Amino acid sequence: MLPTLYLTNTKTRKKELFVPLRPDQVTLYVCGPTVYDVAHIGNARSAVVFDVLFRMLRWQYRNVVYARNITDIDDKIITAATERREDIAKITHRYTSAYQEDMAALGCLNPTIEPKATETIPAMLSLIDALLLRGHAYIADRHVLFDVTSFNDYGGLSHRGEAECQAGARVEIATYKRHPEDFVLWKPSSAEQPGFESPYGFGRPGWHLECSAMINQHLGETIDIHGGGNDLVFPHHENERAQSVCGYGGDFVRFWLHNGFVTVGGEKMSKSLGNWQSVQELRQRYRPEAMRWLMLSAQYRQPLDWTHEGLTQAKANLDRLYKVLLEVESEPVTLLHDDGVALALCDDLNTPLAFARLFELAGDFFKSSKHAVRLDIKARLLGAGDMLGFFSEQPKAWFQGDSVDAAAIEAKIAARLAARKAKNFAGADAIRAELLQQGIVLEDTPHGTTWRRA
Repeated sequence: MLPTLYLTNTKTRKKELFVPLRPDQVTLYVCGPTVYDVAHIGNARSAVVFDVLFRMLRWQYRNVVYARNITDIDDKIITAATERREDIAKITHRYTSAYQEDMAALGCLNPTIEPKATETIPAMLSLIDALLLRGHAYIADRHVLFDVTSFNDYGGLSHRGEAECQAGARVEIATYKRHPEDFVLWKPSSAEQPGFESPYGFGRPGWHLECSAMINQHLGETIDIHGGGNDLVFPHHENERAQSVCGYGGDFVRFWLHNGFVTVGGEKMSKSLGNWQSVQELRQRYRPEAMRWLMLSAQYRQPLDWTHEGLTQAKANLDRLYKVLLEVESEPVTLLHDDGVALALCDDLNTPLAFARLFELAGDFFKSSKHAVRLDIKARLLGAGDMLGFFSEQPKAWFQGDSVDAAAIEAKIAARLAARKAKNFAGADAIRAELLQQGIVLEDTPHGTTWRRA
């Protein structure tokens, strides 16, 4: 049994004691990917953070139901299919599989439920019916829209006033809307676009509607925890909350949790800035456990700067802990949860403090010559690894996998760039050839040179 758990609730802006609605069950929902492309580090950080929470809750409660959805109907997917001249079903299947593979590589457990938006259409239509019946929605120009003025507490999650909501809604300003911040529940589809038959015409759901219906269908009217990235607080989660409270009644969500942005060089990662990095590409260059370590190296609510230096340090940190396990690799133990790690994680998922405790255990291991003490520390490290999602490899295998020196490769890339700037193209080509002989392929892009294993 772990210590008392405290979590920071976005809605109240306070750290609160977590007590589930039902004493023997916890319900957790996290917004998953929109499957039109491979996952980036920002997607992955959210999955990793809430995987730690899922792991912790499983130590404390008999039944934890964790749902992480797949958004497989969305305008971004339609645009991708049109641009690539590819069937939408093929795109969503490919990128769903790619996301699942990436998250598994990063040590994330499978969620209990992984609902798809396209499989929840009847529940979405039922919610629209309820909202129309209760006067919270209206039909205009073949669209069904939610009337935000019908919900007195609109903005209560994101703590925005009416003017801020209107300015930050990021929704299409259309003449058929009664208010600029009203959002779409159902929109018409053309014959060429994917859609579903409904009382409101052939069409497709709005993004916000999807999560509310999936939560209600699989977890109930009120859930314990809803998680996601900071960028989802408004408008997505604000709109989810409004339509769910108005359509279903109840509190909808008791604890809202949001993780901070991933930055690169202090700037928020985005495709438009050219600093977007996919999990798939990074997995070819770095150990996935080191990537997971870096994602958890900052407290989840804080921004995280993603750098090569950070990944190198993460690998070195894991090396130190794996050396402990290597020394007693053949000795069987029963997992123990360490009080220091447990206390840190139960204090609003304080992973940096948990990591400090892991190093303290490693220091105690190397100071002690007592076999029983060393085995106890191994049991605590493995117990912490089970909670944090580390030590999935056998120690010998971990060190045998160090055939690629990422820092040395980055130095070669820098030397090649310098040679090209000096118009020493023969020298630059020689560096490329040298790396290729080592099984490293360089790829020049508009945003710089990347590398991967051949």
